[in-house]
Amino acid sequence: MAASHDEGAPEVMNDLEYLGAEIKEARLRAGLSQRQFASGTGFTQSYISKVERGALIPSRKFAQKCDLVLGADGRFERQRERLVKRGHPSWFAPFAKMEAEARAIMVWSVWILPGLLHTEDYARALFRAGNPDVSDEWIEKKVANRMARRGLLTRENPPKFWAIINEASLLSHIGGVRVMRAQLEHLAEAARMPKITLQVLSRTAEAPPATEPFILLEMPQQRTVAYTDTALGGQMATSDDQVEFCRSAFERLRAEALSPTKSIRLIEKIAKELPNEDV
Repeated sequence: MAASHDEGAPEVMNDLEYLGAEIKEARLRAGLSQRQFASGTGFTQSYISKVERGALIPSRKFAQKCDLVLGADGRFERQRERLVKRGHPSWFAPFAKMEAEARAIMVWSVWILPGLLHTEDYARALFRAGNPDVSDEWIEKKVANRMARRGLLTRENPPKFWAIINEASLLSHIGGVRVMRAQLEHLAEAARMPKITLQVLSRTAEAPPATEPFILLEMPQQRTVAYTDTALGGQMATSDDQVEFCRSAFERLRAEALSPTKSIRLIEKIAKELPNEDV
């Protein structure tokens, strides 16, 4: 994921929070409690609460039900469609909330390593490279936020985490040799944790089924969300076609990548073969 678009919610209300607030306001104007609204829409109170807090992208069906129950004449479905189609850095705030609630996280990482597995120095080097003109204080805040996110993998009852990593991301010297060696050692150590699986897609592999990185979040109630990030911004997707594309690509990547055991051996081999000093 691009270093400049994650970590730390924006100070202003993001698009998803705005949509949730609009639905809540319309519900209250209609004199409906969340329980009554749940009965009218056919969705649970928990689901409605998450949408209204901006912690969950509403499904198209839910938006349609909101329009029907609240007499909004298609307003919420249109707002949802505009929101889903627009890529924007503010996407990361709701994504981080959903990430913390996910049962499973699946990552395809192309040029840099997955953010949840970064060391402080590796993350710091990425943030500095992507934002050369910002203050050290800004950089350190971003690093602290990323390290806080990393904690979800070591908490009690963590989500399952499966990452497929392009070998190219292991061969760069981000932050210099010392930083990269420590990062690779941390990666190999993390790969041995019970709920973490890492696979490396060899540089000798043929063209991958997806050339852009993505993340899949398996949420409670059998719901899956996809997140993609580019230099111009991140975007979440919940449509069946988009999620299925990412899921299918991940399955093919998993089949073509090295086994978890061979992947750990390769990571350790690359770390050991790094020169002793930066050149």
